[in-house]
Amino acid sequence: MIARVATVDELPFSLRLFYRAYRWRRIDPVPWTPMSKPLREARLVLVSTAGMVAPDQTEFDQSFRGGDYSFREIGDDAVVSTLIESHRSEAFDHEGIRSDPNLGFPLDRLHELARESEIGSLNHRHLSFMGSITAPGRLAAQTAPAAAQLLVDDRVDAALLVPV
Repeated sequence: MIARVATVDELPFSLRLFYRAYRWRRIDPVPWTPMSKPLREARLVLVSTAGMVAPDQTEFDQSFRGGDYSFREIGDDAVVSTLIESHRSEAFDHEGIRSDPNLGFPLDRLHELARESEIGSLNHRHLSFMGSITAPGRLAAQTAPAAAQLLVDDRVDAALLVPV
């Protein structure tokens, strides 16, 4: 199966109208911290916006106005094939991620990179957020700082962000 991203013209009319009217936020300057050590020595965390949850976790609330701004901790020992995708967006075909959860939460691929010593190690937990949050105020003010503090406490050196 070959996946591709749809063009705006291929989206439903309601989504095209939404994207034209949406007030996009600009972050300037973009916060950036250079790596303090080589990736081969770094502790890495996976942060995905695919809305993935473990089988024993509550799915993201798709009815939450503006988007569910919570996150789920996914253990490094999670079996990726058992993760459940609960992303709310209608702007993409969910079949790819549902058939191969590594597309949205590539933990198996990161384990391969760690075994091959391409990365130093993986954190004991990874984070899953809901994408398509159209009202990001609470995410920026509450959830993101709490998630960032977990990663500081875990002494994570780098994050792989998988935006969906």
